Amino acid sequence: MEIFAVLIFVLGYLAIALEHPIKINKTATALVTGVLVWIVFAFVRQPEDLGLLGHHLASTSEILFFLLGAMTLVELVDAHQGFHFVSQWIRTKNPVKMLWVVAFITFFLSAGLDNLTTAIVMVTLLRKLISEKETRKYFVGMVVIAANAGGAWSPIGDVTTTMLWIGGQISALGIMKILFLPSIISLLVPVAIASIWVKDMSLGQSDSLVPMSAQEEKEGRVMLVAGAASLIGVPIFKTLTHLPPYMGILLALGMVWMLSEFLHADKDEEDKKVLTVGHALSKIDTSSVLFFLGILLAIGGLESLGYLEALATSLGEWVGNQYLIIGLIGLASSVVDNVPLVAATMGMYSLLDFPMDHAMWEFLAFCAGTGGSILIIGSAAGVAVMGMEKIEFGWYAKKIGFLALIGYLAGAGTYLLFV
Repeated sequence: MEIFAVLIFVLGYLAIALEHPIKINKTATALVTGVLVWIVFAFVRQPEDLGLLGHHLASTSEILFFLLGAMTLVELVDAHQGFHFVSQWIRTKNPVKMLWVVAFITFFLSAGLDNLTTAIVMVTLLRKLISEKETRKYFVGMVVIAANAGGAWSPIGDVTTTMLWIGGQISALGIMKILFLPSIISLLVPVAIASIWVKDMSLGQSDSLVPMSAQEEKEGRVMLVAGAASLIGVPIFKTLTHLPPYMGILLALGMVWMLSEFLHADKDEEDKKVLTVGHALSKIDTSSVLFFLGILLAIGGLESLGYLEALATSLGEWVGNQYLIIGLIGLASSVVDNVPLVAATMGMYSLLDFPMDHAMWEFLAFCAGTGGSILIIGSAAGVAVMGMEKIEFGWYAKKIGFLALIGYLAGAGTYLLFV
């Protein structure tokens, strides 16, 4: 009966991919799929095994709280016109120049923050720079590729690289030194190809420059600096305290929230209404958060049933070549969450056989990080922007997915060439 869980997941996955033809919202499908997978689990396992649901809900909640905190913080800065100043720095009518600037900012920002937070920040910026919906979708798709590529070469840029770093499989300096070139190649190739397509696209009208008083400009700059500093402080907070990132983002949100309250202490309630966290929360797309919940619950159910570990083990038995196995795991991470796949792989191979900074661990960090870009639900950054910009699964697979695949193969080839 356990096979029904896989069948439910596959059917749910297809329904998400065909969201528009079948006219069923992907969030509803994800929630139903996640719950049904766990219903199968409840029928085939002992009651005491249901404790695994709490375990997965805890790890899922960490991601959801992080997502909510980051999105609220970004919206709060945006309400104060903080991104107005950043958009001024990169404002251009040349779509090719815009693409390259956005790609590089995303790539390096992702390495310093993480791919999820960076994607949220960059989508907010692109909304101010590009009004043409179709053009913006292309740029947002490239943000997913750039964010995941940037996160792959940093120990704090992606959940999987952080797992490998904490687990002792990779060192911070080692991963940055070895994976920088493959990661940037996995970005440069797709951006170079995309440049040919976007050169004739219209960016539309960027956000008009709303006149701001000297006081509003000052408040906007203060909130921008505070927001940027608090986001950059999240990985530092994690390193120093060893607390999970969602604790850092909640602290960051609380501190920026207190700052905004201090800035507007003398204003009328009506004037500061749009500058509050309550208003920022009202602008967040909560359906994307629920979509995240459904997807992660479904994948957690499959992991608890042992299918993801079985997949990793089967690849080891059937394929044999470790680098090919890791490459296939990277491709698989575009379909299912890369975290349990990497966790299963870490369990398959011992540090005695493959010590810290072994080529196999480094290649795993690259493949798991960048492989998630091939499909939009393959990474946290992809799922976040999917909800924020209402990007269809099929559109991304057709327009962006193969660019991500080409970049993935180019980066992997670069690594294997120089390993």
